[in-house]
Amino acid sequence: MEPKAAIGAFAALAQETRLGVFRLLVQAGPDGLNAGDIAARVGVPASTLSHHLGILERAGLLRAWRVQRQIYYATDYDGTRRLLDFLMQDCCGGVPELCRTDIAKTIDCCPKPAIIQGAS
Repeated sequence: MEPKAAIGAFAALAQETRLGVFRLLVQAGPDGLNAGDIAARVGVPASTLSHHLGILERAGLLRAWRVQRQIYYATDYDGTRRLLDFLMQDCCGGVPELCRTDIAKTIDCCPKPAIIQGAS
């Protein structure tokens, strides 16, 4: 991840509502939640939430998809991994065993992207 992209992701998370939405969607897992459920759970109007979701999505931290008339959002685990990797890439002065703490467990818990058969 380029530093400019990391700064964008950090800026997206540096706001209380967006941080709350991101944490909610991390907890929700790969199936995510629809926009109405997210709005109800974080207690913000739909129009305000739409703005925040757009910022998180453009930062590469969320993904969105439509099911009929509803839009669902979930954590973009690849984008989140890239951000965590960016933070940890120069970890521990060349002794990576020192930073094998809960962060490593967190990274491992995230769903890995499915391998598409026949893709090269």
